[in-house]
Amino acid sequence: MKRILTLLFFCAFFSVILGKTPAVYAQRLSSVGIISFEAATNALEQDAANLTMQVVQELSSWGTMIILTGSEAEIAEYVVRSTLSRQGNTFTLSARTIETSTGRTLNETREQAQYISGISIFDFSAKAVENVPFPNYLLGKWQSTINLPDGQVTAVIEFRSNRTVHVEQYETWERRQNNALKYEGYGSGSYRYTGYLRRNVALRDSSGNPRRITADATVGISLNLEEALTEYKTINQGGMLLLFNETKNSFEIVWGGLPCGANYQGTSETPSERLFFTRFNKIQ
Repeated sequence: MKRILTLLFFCAFFSVILGKTPAVYAQRLSSVGIISFEAATNALEQDAANLTMQVVQELSSWGTMIILTGSEAEIAEYVVRSTLSRQGNTFTLSARTIETSTGRTLNETREQAQYISGISIFDFSAKAVENVPFPNYLLGKWQSTINLPDGQVTAVIEFRSNRTVHVEQYETWERRQNNALKYEGYGSGSYRYTGYLRRNVALRDSSGNPRRITADATVGISLNLEEALTEYKTINQGGMLLLFNETKNSFEIVWGGLPCGANYQGTSETPSERLFFTRFNKIQ
């Protein structure tokens, strides 16, 4: 009876969340079903079972998704089906991750090693769920303040679950020779958010030099501002990388930024020193 009630609960729960509009972000965790790994060519059932258990333990430890196993795995939003095989001295663990509602394959994963113990459980797990939506830690109201010699420039921005942005405050600033000008703007906009397990992203800077940036999410933000300096009334910044702290109550834009000012009293080589909001603390 307890088993039946549990299944009824999960069915009711997922029928509600699966019915939500995909365009709405939520703080909830996605559900991922781990089907017991299949032992294929020359592989042992016990090895496949042990690997299944290790992957379940690894993913469960992240706290970023609901991991379901056994009969409950089939009703998850995303299902990972894996096969262990052996060819000579080489073990191959392959997986396919499926979106249950559409039957669409999100990605396929393959790890090889000379020994079972040589298979990286973390690498395999990370690749298997890399396209599963992670929680949107950007939801809420955030504040960024830049201290300048002649005062502060502050932004207060709220990111909502329907992908819209409410800009309570967005100060813009510029200095020309000895004159500083600041406008206290406000407005609205929209954003795009892709969260994932912390990863190293390979990029190239403006000079074409390769760089690796550690990030938790990729974000694009579009803003329409009123009472702002003309240059900042429309802001469209894509491909920004965010890095959250452990408690998710602050973040830094480690690649890119939200422009808010310029210092035109520079040298002939750098006549305009740009100002960006990059560090934010959660205030609500």
